[in-house]
Amino acid sequence: MAGIDSGLHLNAAHRRQWQNSIEGAPVSTFVTADFNTGNRGGIGLNMMADAAGLIKRTHLALSYAYHMPLSATRNQVLHFGLSMSFDFQRINLDKVDGDLNDPTLLAYNARDNYFGGDFGMAYTDDHWTIQSSLPNIRAMFTGVNRGINGGTLVYSAAAYKLKMEGAVSTIEPKVAYRAIRGYDDIIDAGVNVSFLDNLANVMAVYHTSKSVTAGIGVNIKKTAVIQLMYTTQTGGIKSYVDGSYEIGATINLFN
Repeated sequence: MAGIDSGLHLNAAHRRQWQNSIEGAPVSTFVTADFNTGNRGGIGLNMMADAAGLIKRTHLALSYAYHMPLSATRNQVLHFGLSMSFDFQRINLDKVDGDLNDPTLLAYNARDNYFGGDFGMAYTDDHWTIQSSLPNIRAMFTGVNRGINGGTLVYSAAAYKLKMEGAVSTIEPKVAYRAIRGYDDIIDAGVNVSFLDNLANVMAVYHTSKSVTAGIGVNIKKTAVIQLMYTTQTGGIKSYVDGSYEIGATINLFN
């Protein structure tokens, strides 16, 4: 949620298959930044580069969020967010094994870039985080949709943070629901446990696509955060390829 607290937050992540990667396996890189603008507002920038098979996709989004306090004593806040985005999709002709003058290939790369938008809402307090988002709301009103199978249609999640004393700082169970274009819906259920005043954390999530994500993280002087995660392959193809790993980093400035 852009600008949910003070300061500038920079995030980057990279995801790919671990070993025995098949040719054309997905590789994704993410970069985001958000800043609190004051007056309960925040702005954010999201950039994603993804390559899978012959298709290369770049997603750029600019976001604005408004954080409306509901109670000063319980830190109850209602959050609204809106993003404007551009999607660029192209076929990598350097990897095509065929006729590069094929009209279908040329027509795909000649398509106009796609403009879209996303909307999200969230509620937070000292314990609860409840959120929901609608990616690509433009398609709901215009009927024009260039989304591909595998894209998220609806995302909703709820988490409850238990504050502890001692070596364990917090325990936060979380459940999420994802409606996926062209596939069965997915439910994620997991828990994140923080230690030593949030100096380190471990997490695990089970996905109903028959895969599991596990990760560890470390918080360096509350300025830099490094996360490592591994996701096992989904049930149908785990006999053929390994799962994927993701490494992410966050830098918090001007807090």
